[in-house]
Formats: sequence, structure tokens, C-alpha cells
Amino acid sequence: MISWMQKHNKYLVWTIWVATIAFIGAGFVGWGTLDLSGKSGNVAKVGDIEISQTKLNMVYSNIYSQYNEAMQGKLDDKKAKEMGLVKQAFKRLETQAKILNFAKEVGIIVSDEEILERIQAIAGFKKEGVFNQDIYNNYLLGQRIKAKVFENTFREELIIQKTIALLTTEGLDLEIESISAAMNVSDKLAYIVLSEKDVDFTLDEAKAKSFWEMQKENYMTKQKYDLSIVWTESKTAVVTEDEIKAYYEANSFNYTNAQGKQLSYEEAKSNATNDLKLKKTKKSAQKAYIAFKKGTLNSSEKITLSLGDLKLTPDVWNALQEKSIGDILKPKVVADMYATIKIENIVLPKVKTYAEAKAEVTTLYTAQAKKEALLILSEKTLKEFNQSKPILSNFVKLEENIDLKPLNNQESVTFLQKLFTSSKEKGIISVMDKIVVYNILEQKLTSADKNETKNIQETVNTLKQNTFETNLIKMLDKKYPTETYVTGL
Repeated sequence: MISWMQKHNKYLVWTIWVATIAFIGAGFVGWGTLDLSGKSGNVAKVGDIEISQTKLNMVYSNIYSQYNEAMQGKLDDKKAKEMGLVKQAFKRLETQAKILNFAKEVGIIVSDEEILERIQAIAGFKKEGVFNQDIYNNYLLGQRIKAKVFENTFREELIIQKTIALLTTEGLDLEIESISAAMNVSDKLAYIVLSEKDVDFTLDEAKAKSFWEMQKENYMTKQKYDLSIVWTESKTAVVTEDEIKAYYEANSFNYTNAQGKQLSYEEAKSNATNDLKLKKTKKSAQKAYIAFKKGTLNSSEKITLSLGDLKLTPDVWNALQEKSIGDILKPKVVADMYATIKIENIVLPKVKTYAEAKAEVTTLYTAQAKKEALLILSEKTLKEFNQSKPILSNFVKLEENIDLKPLNNQESVTFLQKLFTSSKEKGIISVMDKIVVYNILEQKLTSADKNETKNIQETVNTLKQNTFETNLIKMLDKKYPTETYVTGL
């Protein structure tokens, strides 16, 4: 779900608007709002339109809710930042502002009567099928939104809808016929599937070394750290059953299963016990840190580790990367212990010798050399196709779910997609780690049935709509520049 949303985000510009309708009956997410310092409460200006911090917060909250729902409630601020949700929210507002600039220029408006009619038609504001002013007022009060702000935002939504509606046009008969022909053509094929197993390959050490010479800067040793570590164990800390229960009850929200369901005391007892012991040991770890820093306590262990070594946690490595030689890291939890770490020395990365990099180089060189050899073999097979013994297929269509042996289903689909978008009667098509050498023996056109015709018409309409929308945005990008007042957008 998340990957689909990220991949198709550009098409959500029209279908997921700010928040006026989406938030009715739901409200803002409970984590709060963004804290951006803009210019007079604004974060940017697009053409003649200012984008307010309030509106950015609304859109961000909307997007946050969508992703959080898709992630079953496991989204937090840190993950949202990594996913760039603020930038997504701003990009959506930026696009909408450009459309509003255009609408203003060409005179597209929404009257007060239209706003009133549309708001009164919203089911969330009705009681027994009739618009209820008290419900509406309570909604605005609960969301801390003034009626004027809400109605202006709603007006902008309707203006955008009207503007986009101007781009809506049905597919022409010729367009539908063209797409129908492409979707209903059938090919009878002769084909040969080649893979690396068909390649006669022997590793050439001299060529592998030459391969390394040309890109040896890509083969670097890892950065290493000479560390002195004071370990403070927590397993010896004494805890009672009553203490564990009390700790669990105070922190039960931290103990959930993979589906986000809270664990019972018995299910969480082991983890709660470890966490409580760590809590009780924290003061001892802090005392050890002070003593180690003063030089009155020796390290428990001296060790050299490569950056990212699993002996330490990612959190510890992130902290170490911000420190210098001689710095001492305050106690950090590692497994069921606290680690107080001093950086004795940092060994910077260097280019590996061929001997050090040989295993990596050999693997990459072999993969590349086999691909090149496979391509040469496929070109030779294409030239000598008449002397080969290809596989013969029945008539196949793009929309049919068919396996072209020895290809699996996904490979067959990929091959047919590439075949039916190619203008070559005879050629080579790469599919995953294979190459298909083919020759179209015969071609025929079948008529589309009633259901197919309807689907084709919808496909043509969608393609035209997306094309118009994409070209409109390209035009507006040039026409209405964006000026941002804050960083990170």
C-alpha cells in the first residue's frame, strides 16, 4: 500500500484534496502540527497566491493520516520525516496554487450560493437527512477552524474541480479504435529463450584485474574505530514481581505484537523485566561514565570495529559518527547492557588492493561479462534464427494470462508487454535475467466484445485526462514561479 501511494503520488493531486471533506467526522491526527517559521504565517508564495502554514499543517495532517492508516497506526514523526511527507504536502499545495492562479487569470469562480449548497449537502453535517447548523458549528469549533477559513478552503477546492473539469473530454472514435486494435491484436510466434546457462564462460583473471583498475575507487575499506568500552550489566539488578507489574502497567503501550495489538502482562513480562532492569541500572551506568571520563575507571574492553558492526546498535553508530577522536559517548543501551564508549582512533577508508577486493570484483565482473556474452549470443541466434529450433506458440494477446514456456507467468507478461509495444517483426527482448529472441510468424485482429469496448473507452478517457493534466502542470510550472520562505520544502 505504501509503495503504491509513493509511486502514484503525482496522480493523487486531483483525487486527494486538502482536508475540507476528508476531515469531516474524523478530525486532525493527534500528534500535533508542523512548526515552521514563515513570513507572516506563510511558508511560500506561488504566483500571486500565498501558502499559509495553517494550510500546510492541514494537508500534512491529511497525508499523515492516510499513510498511518496504511501502516496500521505505526507511523511516527521520525518515519514521516524520512518518507518526506512535508515535501509531499507542500508539493500538493504548490500544484493546487498554480491551478488557482490559472483559474483566477481565466475567470473561473465559485459563488457563495454554490459553497452553501455543497456544504449543506455534506452528510457529516446532516441530522435526520437535513443540514444542521449546530453540527457544523461544533465541527469548526472542534477543529479550531474559523468558518471563513473553512469556506475559503472549500471554495478553492471547487475552483480546482471546475478547472480540471475543463480538461475532461471523451475519447474520439479513432482513438478508441486505435487502442482497441493494439489491445486485440494476436501474434503467433517462434521464439528462443536464452539465459546465462547457455553462455560458455571462463573467468579471465587479467580482464577481471583490468575491470578493477578502471573503477577501483568503488572498492573501499570500511571506516574503522578503535574503541574503549565500559560495560554496565543490568542482568544482576534485583526486581520484584510487583515492580515488574507496576512498570508494565505504566508502559503497556510500548508492548505490542506485529499487528500493533497490545500484549498482555504475561506476554510482555520478559521484555518488561529487561526494561525495568535497565532503568534501575541507568544511574550506575552514569556513575561509570563519570569515573571513566575522570580516568578513575578502566575500560572493560578495547576493540576495533568497522562502521556499522552489529556488536553495537545503529543508534550507537549514529552517535559515534558525530564524535571525534578522544570523545566519550554517554551510556547507550546495547542488548541488556549500557555501553560507555571512548573513541581512541578512527581509521579512514582507503582503496582496497586487488587481493582485498578480489572476491567482490570477481562477482561483479563475472555478472557483467556473462551479460555481455549473453547479448552477443542472442544477436548471433537472431542472425541464424532459421537454422535454430525455436518454440512455436499459439496466437497470443497482450491481455491474456499465458505462460510462454520456459518463461514463468511474470516473465511472460513482461515479454508480451514489450513485444506489443515494439514495431519490430523480428528481434531481441530482455526479460529479467533472460533474453527472448523472437520472430512473428502470423498476426490477426480479433473484435472486442461489449465489456472490452467499455473498458477500452475508459482507458482512453483516463489516458487523455492524465495527458492533459500533466501538460497543464508543465505549462503552469513555467508561468507561476514558487518562492519559499522556509527551508526543507
